Amino acid sequence: MIKRMLIMLIMVGIVLGGIFGFISFKGRMIKQFMSSQGVPVQTVSSITANYLEWLPKLEAVGSLQAVQGASMSAEVAGIVEKIHFKQGDNVKVGTPLLQLRAYDDIAKLESLKATAQLTRVTYNRDLAQFSVNAISKQVLDIDKANLDIAIANIAQQQALVDKKLIRAPFTGRLGIRLVDVGQYLAVGTAITTLQALDTVFVDFYLPQQALKSLAIGQQVTLNTDVYPAQTFSGSITVINPKVDINTRNVQIRATLNNPDHQLLPGMYATVNIATGLAQRYITLPRTTITFNAFGSTIYRVDTDGQDVAGKPKLIAKQSFVTTGDTRGDQIAVLTGVKEGETIVTTGQIKLRNGSPVIVDNTIQPSNDATPQPKDQ
Repeated sequence: MIKRMLIMLIMVGIVLGGIFGFISFKGRMIKQFMSSQGVPVQTVSSITANYLEWLPKLEAVGSLQAVQGASMSAEVAGIVEKIHFKQGDNVKVGTPLLQLRAYDDIAKLESLKATAQLTRVTYNRDLAQFSVNAISKQVLDIDKANLDIAIANIAQQQALVDKKLIRAPFTGRLGIRLVDVGQYLAVGTAITTLQALDTVFVDFYLPQQALKSLAIGQQVTLNTDVYPAQTFSGSITVINPKVDINTRNVQIRATLNNPDHQLLPGMYATVNIATGLAQRYITLPRTTITFNAFGSTIYRVDTDGQDVAGKPKLIAKQSFVTTGDTRGDQIAVLTGVKEGETIVTTGQIKLRNGSPVIVDNTIQPSNDATPQPKDQ
């Protein structure tokens, strides 16, 4: 019995030894095969580092408003008698827009005119009598006061009648009509909007540190996503004399000519202000930079001898860089890159220092300082 147990244990040991030996042999062979294959060649895209001139500038998001703009409303209450304007019309100052019912007011005005006429006749008659000492000076003074009161009452009533006809206070473009004929208008009810569009303001905020770079008359450029390929120019007209105590920002207002009425009040736009002379920077697409907690890095394409066919062998070398401002898709590199060096733009995630590479620039990342959305 013991002999059989020993034979079984020996056979189990032989089987297990064979299994573990095969696993060890398989591992060695795999390692040998992988070592014979070498480091795989990675495909990347690249760009040649060059200098560009950048104007130092401040950038902010601003809101547009008309130099003159108002929500038209009635100063007195009444029933809408007639609407004189069409929606979207361009009107001149003084153009009638809306008439409120004024029959009672006009009738009262005519009554006051009749009273004033009688008062004037009485005054003229007493004036003639006073010239021959037929009446006292007191009677004449009372007649003159009554005449002045009658004239003032006419002026007051005429002003009320005039308020029943609402006119355009300035030249501009009307908006959507908000009332209908027969509607009762309370005081202050909006009728439409009127906007003078030939000139517009753009209001924006900048941090207080920017005050030293700002001046009245300084040129600004404006871009809006409504017209992505167009730039509008203007100048700073007001720098608010007070800094906001909560944000430490100062409000700036620039004025722009808008002859084609392309810019409308309420739109937002990006405002750029040049603050100095042009400076030269090496600029690269943002995709070239790998940002890490320990620093920003790039991969430079270098040559490492020649291959069997006599062509240069390309390898990737990692370097630390110092970055500066950004403009659109581009970023300024202050240190770590020299002009003329070839820098990897895509494929860095596959690389390590010394990785062999092949450059394929069929597809390149965007590299535009002022990128614009493309039509789909």
